[in-house]
Amino acid sequence: MMKNHYQCTSFQLGAPNVRQAPPDTGFEVAFAGRSNSGKSSALNVITTQNALARTSKAPGRTQHINFFRVDDNRRLVDLPGYGYARVPKEVKVRWQHAVEHYLESRHSLRGVILLMDIRHPLKDLDRQILSWTREADLSLHVLLTKADKLKRGPAKAALLEVRRQLAELHPTATVQLFSALTPSGADEARAILDHWLEFPTEDA
Repeated sequence: MMKNHYQCTSFQLGAPNVRQAPPDTGFEVAFAGRSNSGKSSALNVITTQNALARTSKAPGRTQHINFFRVDDNRRLVDLPGYGYARVPKEVKVRWQHAVEHYLESRHSLRGVILLMDIRHPLKDLDRQILSWTREADLSLHVLLTKADKLKRGPAKAALLEVRRQLAELHPTATVQLFSALTPSGADEARAILDHWLEFPTEDA
C-alpha cells in the first residue's frame, strides 16, 4: 500500500493575490476548476481529512488562493473556483486575473490538477486553464470528478473523449476518473502529486 504523505496537511493562509502568497520556494501543486467541480471535496479525500478544505452547497466559496502546508518544503494550493458563483462580474474577473497571474509567475509551481465534472467537461474556462498551463509549460493532470454519477460504460466513454481532446489542447496532460463520494481515484491522484512534489519512492 502506497504511503499517504498528505494526512498531516494543514491550512497555511489565504491570499487575495500572488503578492501576499507564502515565499516562492520549495514545491507546490495547484488545484483548479469550476466552482461546482468538487475541488474542496477532492482535496479532503486526497488528504484523508474531512474538513481541510471548506465545502459548501453554494459554489464559489473559495475566493482567495488558499495555501496548505504538506511539510516544510511542499504545499497544495486551492485556486479560486471560476465560472459559476453568483458574484458580481468584476469579482469574477479579479479571480480570473489572480489565477492567471499565479500560474504564469509562481516558480515553485510544479503542476496543476484541473478538476472537471465528468458530466460537463472542457467548458470554455477549463480550456483557458489548459491554454495557460500549456503556454507556461506546466504539467497538468485532469480529475474527472463525480464519476459515480455515471455508469461504468458512459464514464469510460467520457474519459476516452476527454483524453482525445487533451491530445490537441495540452498534449502532455493526463486524465483519470475520480469520485469523492465512493471514494475512488485518490491513490492515482496521490501518485501524481508524489511525483510532482518529488517525494522519494518507497524503494529508493
